[in-house]
Amino acid sequence: MKRPFWFLLFAASTGLAIAQQSPKPALLALSKQDHTLAIVDPSDLHVVARIPVGDDPHEVTASANGRIAYVSNYGFGAFHTLTVIDLVGQRSLGVIDLGALRGPHGLAFAAGKVWFTAEAAKAIESYDPSTHSIDWIMGTGQNRTHMLYVFPDGKRIVTTNVNSGTVSIIEKSEVHADALPNSLTPPPHCEDWLLTVVSVGRGSEGFDLSPGGKEAWVANAGDETISIVDIAEKKVTATLPANAPGANRLKFTPDGRRVLVSAGSYLVVLDAATRKEIKRMSVGHGLGGIQIQPDGARAYVASGLDGFVTVIDLNALEVVARIDVGKGPDGLAWAARQ
Repeated sequence: MKRPFWFLLFAASTGLAIAQQSPKPALLALSKQDHTLAIVDPSDLHVVARIPVGDDPHEVTASANGRIAYVSNYGFGAFHTLTVIDLVGQRSLGVIDLGALRGPHGLAFAAGKVWFTAEAAKAIESYDPSTHSIDWIMGTGQNRTHMLYVFPDGKRIVTTNVNSGTVSIIEKSEVHADALPNSLTPPPHCEDWLLTVVSVGRGSEGFDLSPGGKEAWVANAGDETISIVDIAEKKVTATLPANAPGANRLKFTPDGRRVLVSAGSYLVVLDAATRKEIKRMSVGHGLGGIQIQPDGARAYVASGLDGFVTVIDLNALEVVARIDVGKGPDGLAWAARQ
């Protein structure tokens, strides 16, 4: 709701705090150095609120109803918490203590649960908000299990392992009674998980799945390449010489036509069909997180060394604005409140 001009003057002269409601939808942006989560109104790009989120926040995800956000407190293994944020009340709800699951980083919300990587534990886990408990853990056996994608039904997971230069594909499989020895009776909901490790390139970190989930495009920072992994076949089908040194994030546009890669000071835009570069844009320094509006109109790119998020018109492929979200911005997410 817009306030009349006289009210704004009154508030400014009296020091009255004006509570601004969180927008629907909202862009969420983390500041690593300020230790805050900024809630941004995408309609006019102003910051509605800044909420403390604890030490070294790296990634953020929102619940399906857009009312709760979860932030990973990373610290390269020094920390072991997820901070929970009430996006409607614009306040912290405290932390989830992960115990020995240190170095949480990549986050996803799917099938009613929060999924996250624990880099120092070399594992992936899920947290059930309804029971306030970690209800599943799976080791990857890989070094620096970092970013994460979980299919909507929670039955297939893809993750990158930075130092191992690999991608892990994990799939849920039901255990049938005839597969067990005669002396064993499977308990209800007996299940198994099948893990496949696919070698990609050095420094495999940022990645995304094509719409429909058929391919994973993986940015290999050390090789300056992009590996394309067929999820069903579980193998690399192509390696693109993307000339993307230090690439650490990659995103498909919602229509699947373009792929955006943050690489150092450049945002590299690729045509997904031809797999060729369309444009290389200088948009800031120390680029990190990428988020794209659901309608595909704009992209948001965190410039970690500049202290702002760059807004890009995806039709014109031009920078149209910058948002001050705090020092060291990185993790971005979209909250579509219902």
